[in-house]
Amino acid sequence: MKQLIAAIICVFWLTAGTVAQEVLIVADEIPAMQVLAKALKAQEGIRTRVIFQNDLPASLTGFRAVIVYIHKDIDSGPEKAFIEYAKNGGKLIVLHHSISSAKRKNAEWFPMLGLDLPKKDVSEGGYKYVGDITMEVVNLAPAHFITTHKITYPSSIAYTREGQREEKELPGFVLPKTEAFLNHDLKSPRTILLGCKMTDAAGKVWMQDRSAWCMPFEKGWVFYSQPGHTEADFENPIYARIIANAVIYKR
Repeated sequence: MKQLIAAIICVFWLTAGTVAQEVLIVADEIPAMQVLAKALKAQEGIRTRVIFQNDLPASLTGFRAVIVYIHKDIDSGPEKAFIEYAKNGGKLIVLHHSISSAKRKNAEWFPMLGLDLPKKDVSEGGYKYVGDITMEVVNLAPAHFITTHKITYPSSIAYTREGQREEKELPGFVLPKTEAFLNHDLKSPRTILLGCKMTDAAGKVWMQDRSAWCMPFEKGWVFYSQPGHTEADFENPIYARIIANAVIYKR
């Protein structure tokens, strides 16, 4: 009997350890996240579960990280669950259009992320998405684990940081035929990780230090990365590696 109890306890702890290593991906566009899940498994042996938001578990406690990749509306229940998860010590990873105009109606999402999408002309600092562009992504945090661990950048990109005049050659990578977001208004402190350079249809070159960032949130931590409009974005080994690094990063 004692041996049976001991075996049950052993199985419990082994199972608990396994669940704690699982990453939950909550999405409304599944194929792109299946590509990401495959890359996370290949790069770091990370186990994932991909679900729709209406299949959200009763509790997010125990997941190694929760990745949010929702293009359309984030329902109020999942919104609160994501925020509580981060608030209580979880690692919340927010990708691409999980910050977009559709989330303006969410009461707590943008305040938690410490940002806004201004409703004015893009030339005056208003938010805008720009599709069918080539995105050049540059490393703005050369000493940070997320942007450097197991990464060798293939490109050198001429880039001028916001608020500066001097152009520098920075390491980076290129994502063709994707989508960029302009003028995320970051209202609270955070660590800037990546910048974005792209040319719009009118020929204007945009360079913004807002392509990826991370920040503490109460007991937890939030990471955001802007690329990810297409499956091909996640097939890029550098970009997949950056997200894997965010999952395994120990702050």
